[in-house]
Amino acid sequence: MRKKSHQEIQKSKPSIEGVKAISRMPIFVLLDNVRSLYNVGSIFRTSEAVLVEKIFLCGITGYPPRKEISKTALGAEEIVPFEYEEEACDVVKRLKAEGVKVCAVELCEGSEPYDGVEFDFPVCFVFGHEVEGVSDEVMELVDMAIEVPMLGRANSLNVASCVPIILYEALKQLRDAKK
Repeated sequence: MRKKSHQEIQKSKPSIEGVKAISRMPIFVLLDNVRSLYNVGSIFRTSEAVLVEKIFLCGITGYPPRKEISKTALGAEEIVPFEYEEEACDVVKRLKAEGVKVCAVELCEGSEPYDGVEFDFPVCFVFGHEVEGVSDEVMELVDMAIEVPMLGRANSLNVASCVPIILYEALKQLRDAKK
């Protein structure tokens, strides 16, 4: 089996303008006080890969332009729509008023394994601080909570590792619904 070259892969991809014109998925990402700019950049890259509608960057979460974000986003920060809002609760309330289901990705009472839940679209996934998780104030407002099962001693995955798991499960559900 021959691996495709970088040039071959790039030839098959749409231009930046083409990607911006593509209809986006009914999926939103809200980062609640994510402290690492490298994590933010990685989340931009994953969000671009699945055509996330918009990323909301809240609280202490950094936002472009920042070289640390660009280093891991590899240009995705120039493609994915994003908005900075100081208060995550304000974004949650606004999205809910617009009919978006808000789902915290958090280990908590009542959270369900991510792969055992059917998501209602449009949906916004809330990811929290690398140590503290999603803030208590936001947790009081969400419609549901899901978790990535942790079978070993670790409490959680790095947020930049967790986001792709959740977004690709949502993308899978959207694709399955279209079949």
